[in-house]
Amino acid sequence: MFTDDTIAAISTPVGEGGIGIVRLSGKDSIEIVEKIFSSPKNKTLKDLKSHRVIYGHIKNPSTIKEVDEVLVTVMRSPYSYTKENVVEINCHGGMIPLRKTLELVLKEGARLAEPGEFTKRAFINGRIDLSQAEAVLDLIRSKTDESRRIAIEQLQGGLSEKITALRDRLTELCAHVEAYIDFPEDEIETASKEEMSETMKDIDRELQALLKTYDEARFFREGLLTAIVGRPNVGKSSLLNALLKKDRAIVTEVPGTTRDVIEEYLNINGLPLRIMDTAGIRAVQDIVEKEGVRRSLQSIENADLVIAIFDSSEPFKDEDFEVIEKIKGKNAIIVINKCDLPSAFDEDIITSCIMNHASCILNISATRGDGLEELKDRIFDLCLKDWREEREGVVITNLRHKTAIENAKASLNKAMSALIDNQPLEILALELRDPLDRLGEIVGAVTTEDILNRIFNDFCIGK
Repeated sequence: MFTDDTIAAISTPVGEGGIGIVRLSGKDSIEIVEKIFSSPKNKTLKDLKSHRVIYGHIKNPSTIKEVDEVLVTVMRSPYSYTKENVVEINCHGGMIPLRKTLELVLKEGARLAEPGEFTKRAFINGRIDLSQAEAVLDLIRSKTDESRRIAIEQLQGGLSEKITALRDRLTELCAHVEAYIDFPEDEIETASKEEMSETMKDIDRELQALLKTYDEARFFREGLLTAIVGRPNVGKSSLLNALLKKDRAIVTEVPGTTRDVIEEYLNINGLPLRIMDTAGIRAVQDIVEKEGVRRSLQSIENADLVIAIFDSSEPFKDEDFEVIEKIKGKNAIIVINKCDLPSAFDEDIITSCIMNHASCILNISATRGDGLEELKDRIFDLCLKDWREEREGVVITNLRHKTAIENAKASLNKAMSALIDNQPLEILALELRDPLDRLGEIVGAVTTEDILNRIFNDFCIGK
């Protein structure tokens, strides 16, 4: 990828707003904007100090017609997001002035930025490392204060510092071993071997501690995927609406009203829930409803948590038994709905069937709101058993980081075995270099174009 050209993109969301921003980055960004910018007091961008704002108009050089009234901000290298010259044109919000302004800067020599290319340049130019670049995307996508806080910690270099410190210790070990390789007449002393072994064990413990944070911390990045399941008309859509406090799903007395998976985000004590209302599970002939049932079953398979809901005002039905069968082995909460109505439930069924397949059973009324706060607390406690409100230390939320740490840990264990078994020093040095490289993948010290493309293609254009 060439970084000596100038890129441009609209950096604000599509639609109407107070302002919209066209951003440029590259060595020619100031000169390009200068060609289409006019100041009432004949001030020029080239004479403007860094991090200053100037008022003026964007004009089409060919027709001299005014496109928009703007404020232009200049940020000179290296004190910018990308460490290149950056210019931001603050237009009136709306697609027409933004698109016209973007077309002009492209015509004058800039090219349209690729997804995430501004942040990619920040990484390539050394302003941030790769884990911090990923934290930028996490921050943009954060759904709760806690997920935002985790992203900010990573963006500020918390994970980077931890990984760099572990890599420094591995580098010292490699240097120690390779020093003996350079002087083959010397043998590694027993005391030195024990010290190296303890160091490797200590690094292994720290890697294991990082891995233990993933299962819970990832929920704050990705959202806890939660499926509400049950037979038709037990109150799944009513529960979704009650939790969201809005009429998101259609609720009727007609069975099969919900025919597709409806997904929404919900904030529970800082935990983002990706909560899904699913089609009622039952035997059907209608091809559309059959596809809805298939997707419901697929949602159970993919979910981190299943909320299985039953209607206490009716006797247990065959479809209810089918729901119980489907949630076997899943992290599940049983919800007995319609507790505001007379109960027609057989208590023996609850005892013999339901209790064996869920972490807890709650009685609620989705329409009246009874039990909903307790349900939220149970969801949080069940899925984040070890999460502390005043959490200390670094956590990992990214699957790529988890995989790299697992690979580093496996290689480190091989190195420990090589040391214990008195294998040739060349083998030991090779095994020590592999975890060094695997951890380097996290911060970008070791990387490939394929990894970079996979990461930055998830970004929006303009960031």
